[in-house]
Amino acid sequence: MRPDRILAIAFSLCVAWLPGSGAAAEAPADRKAVDAIFDEVFSRYHLPGLALGIVEDGRVVYSRTAGELVEGEGDRIDSKTLFKVASNTKSMTTATLARLVDAGKLRWDDPVTRWIPDFRMHDAWVGREMQVRDLLIHNSGLRAGAGDLMLWPEPNTFTRADIIHGLGYLEPYRSFRSGYDYDNLMYIVAGEVAAAAGGSPYEALVRREVFEPLGMTRCQVGQWSRIEVGNVAQPHRREGGRNVPVRSDGDIIPATTMDPAGGVRCSLDDMLRWTANWLKPDAKNEAWLSQEQRQALWAPQMPMPVSKRMREWDRSHFSAYGYGWRLADVDGVFKVAHTGTLMGMYSAVTMLPDKGAGFVILINGEGEDARTVLTQVLVKRYTSGAPALSVAHYAGLIDKEDAARPVSEQAPDTSRRRRATVKELSPKLGTYRDPWFGEATLCRDSDAVRFRASKSPLLDGVVQRVGKRWLIDWGDPSVDAEAWLDLDGSGMRLAKVDPQADFSYDYEDLAFERVGACP
Repeated sequence: MRPDRILAIAFSLCVAWLPGSGAAAEAPADRKAVDAIFDEVFSRYHLPGLALGIVEDGRVVYSRTAGELVEGEGDRIDSKTLFKVASNTKSMTTATLARLVDAGKLRWDDPVTRWIPDFRMHDAWVGREMQVRDLLIHNSGLRAGAGDLMLWPEPNTFTRADIIHGLGYLEPYRSFRSGYDYDNLMYIVAGEVAAAAGGSPYEALVRREVFEPLGMTRCQVGQWSRIEVGNVAQPHRREGGRNVPVRSDGDIIPATTMDPAGGVRCSLDDMLRWTANWLKPDAKNEAWLSQEQRQALWAPQMPMPVSKRMREWDRSHFSAYGYGWRLADVDGVFKVAHTGTLMGMYSAVTMLPDKGAGFVILINGEGEDARTVLTQVLVKRYTSGAPALSVAHYAGLIDKEDAARPVSEQAPDTSRRRRATVKELSPKLGTYRDPWFGEATLCRDSDAVRFRASKSPLLDGVVQRVGKRWLIDWGDPSVDAEAWLDLDGSGMRLAKVDPQADFSYDYEDLAFERVGACP
């Protein structure tokens, strides 16, 4: 029997005796109490917009929104406002695949090459052996976020064909199926598998298989008109003590390469329908997806580390990834959840099936800590026998963690920088090429030296000198992870200046070689 099946059986037996399993919801959606939590999070973290909804026993028992589509412009967020749900798209992609499995068009253990003959990995054996299920559970052996520079920052000109081709050049971090490392690119491949098996482009397929049958009428993916659809929240970043729009949408929202991994936008109402479907499906939703496939999506497939925070905050003993969902125990209660993060947008879907309860959080600003604290306080209202701990309590714990972070995990001080001169970099100027990322130039620009990536126009910045090192200062402030630049022989390497920067800035996977002079 495969190890993942043993894990699934073991966990199902474990859940059977966990305290609280099968208990009815404890009706903690006291409007006044939740309003106070909402208000404190919204105020403490200076959010431009926040939407929160709670489902109990298949019913929406709480729904509230605050803030603006664009801070300062007066257009209020409501329950129909569209937010980027980011990686909460992944569970919609796996639901689409599950529908195809139900229809007999696909099997979870199909080789990926059955549907994408050109699919390759750095190790040819891995490419041949990888199954559809492997695309969904972050076990590829690649470093977390490997190749994500083909997805972000947007806009860029990488295609899904580029990603499938580029995977063959990304060197593994560990052996195949030996551990968990978060992987967006495999979900792009999964979307193409779904398209091949379902006979329609991914965007049309997820509309047909998920949005339409579940009545998620506002959800959007692919190309659409912001003007015609209307009521679309814009992402923000914090600058000078205020929220500033970042990467704002044009009139037409284009289809993007990363749609199957994180390209869906939905409203709070839509996401509450999505949540209710999993917790207490009605007859129509039961017909939408079989019980067998519902169980498959929530079965532990890949063990995940149980963090110090999970042990101390939640008394967790177990953590695993299913098909597009994270699974864990909190105070002996089974939790199914996922988060979504894109520049200036944060989402969370959290479900406690034993309690018949779940909730949705949507934020259009820098809301990582806000999302964590709000999720934690709400979860504890259902799982903890003691009085629920406060927003201030969990916010304080996060502040203490940040203060205790080792120097090696903190961003270095780069304030004493100066612009690099053409003369000192003259021997290294030229055109460089990485086998999966493509070409970049390191060339003179007036009296400065500028790095430009040919397929990713936002990765364009002036080289700085910081002590004995070179640093690229990106021109667009939305690219919020500066890069060290190391030049050795005929090669060029990049690395994150801040070790805590988003792993999707996977500079460390680049290996540029000089291929010619500056154009």
